[in-house]
Amino acid sequence: MYYLAAKAIISGILIAAASEMAKRYPGTGALIASLPLVSVLGMIWLWHDKPDAENMAVHAGATFWYVLPSLPMFLLIPVLLRHGTPFWIALGAGCALTILLYSATVWIARQNGLPL
Repeated sequence: MYYLAAKAIISGILIAAASEMAKRYPGTGALIASLPLVSVLGMIWLWHDKPDAENMAVHAGATFWYVLPSLPMFLLIPVLLRHGTPFWIALGAGCALTILLYSATVWIARQNGLPL
C-alpha cells in the first residue's frame, strides 16, 4: 500500500511541477510535460514489480507506437484555440482525435503482426 502511495505521490509531483512552471513560463512547462517522465517512471515501477527483460522490451516498444498517434492532438488544440474554439471543446476534439488515431494504430499494428 505504501509503495502504491509513493508511486502516486511522485508521479503527481511531476505533473504539478509542469503545470506550475507553465503558469509563468509556458515553454518550460511544455518542455517538462513533453519529457517522457511518465513512461520512464512507468518502466521503473514495472521493472521493480516484474523485472522481466522481454516484458519490458514489449512495453517500451508498444509505448513508442502509442506516442505517435498522440502527437497530432498537440497540433489540433492550438489551432482550434487560436480560431476561437472554447478550451474544453478544443481539448475534447484533441482527445477524440487521439482516440481515433489510437484505434487506427491498433488496427494497423494487428494487420502487420506488431504486438501492442
